[in-house]
Amino acid sequence: MFAIIQSGGRQVKVTPGTVVCVDRFDAEPGTEVTIDRVLFLEKDGGEMLAGSPFVANAKVTGIVDGEERGPKIRIFKKRRRKGFRKTQGHRATFTRVRITGIEV
Repeated sequence: MFAIIQSGGRQVKVTPGTVVCVDRFDAEPGTEVTIDRVLFLEKDGGEMLAGSPFVANAKVTGIVDGEERGPKIRIFKKRRRKGFRKTQGHRATFTRVRITGIEV
């Protein structure tokens, strides 16, 4: 059984027992969260459910493990022959969620 959820504009494939990193949201470590934005669902028997845009009455539950930071991304801009050089950096913060179950 697996599901594809939408969290923070990204789509993530989840199965029970896996740990996924989604865009940061406010939740203390150890709290249980419910994600109801399920785009696609496959049951154990092979039955597939696709939503338009979300599958009705489908929920994914998980426990927040904590937060982590992603890799640092460098943005470098340069205009040739103008002496213009600019460097920026960005580092995203993710929330680590351990998936406990998928309910239909």
